[in-house]
Amino acid sequence: MLTALLGATGVLALLTLVPGPDMAIVTRRAVTRGRGDGLRTVAGIAVGLLIWGALTVAGLAALLAASAEVYLVVKIAGAAYLCLLGIRSLLRPGAEPAGGGAVGGGATGSGAAGGGAAGGGAWRTGLVANVLNPKIAVFYTGLLPALAPPGLRPAVGMALLVLVHVLLTVVWLGTYVYVLSRARRFFARPRVRRGLDRVTGVVLIGFGVRVAAT
Repeated sequence: MLTALLGATGVLALLTLVPGPDMAIVTRRAVTRGRGDGLRTVAGIAVGLLIWGALTVAGLAALLAASAEVYLVVKIAGAAYLCLLGIRSLLRPGAEPAGGGAVGGGATGSGAAGGGAAGGGAWRTGLVANVLNPKIAVFYTGLLPALAPPGLRPAVGMALLVLVHVLLTVVWLGTYVYVLSRARRFFARPRVRRGLDRVTGVVLIGFGVRVAAT
């Protein structure tokens, strides 16, 4: 069982390292608001994964993955959200994430202060981006049963792998946020920041279009 678990962990680690929308979102939050906001975004992403994991273990995610109509609704909503984040980055390059809602961040100022609306905005951004990503449902329902260690009940095995995946995600993205924060002075330069926002915006829109077209 231990060998199977280590093998499954290796597969999940490889999939975690593949750049995706999460990394683009974390990049923008960490660069514009600082390490605290970046880590809160990672926390929101982790909660989103846990929600999908709980739905998978309960069998509800398999229903979504099997229903073309429900999948389409979630897919379009997720694609629209990613495109909205990207458009905001393109329209306001170099600006602090605005508002305190799900799309932006909190009040203006340094993200290192970390409280209030800014923290809530970062957390919600990561959470919503993952909850509206139906590919996670397909990924969990299609892959986890095959990777679940033998000798455990299927639900227990899948729950264990969900926790492993969440842990890997938090460690990987948390380390990435730390690296970005060390170079924040460079990214804080107006020209660099505007360029990064434009690149991030294009990447997020690209992911949104890809999600919608899949």
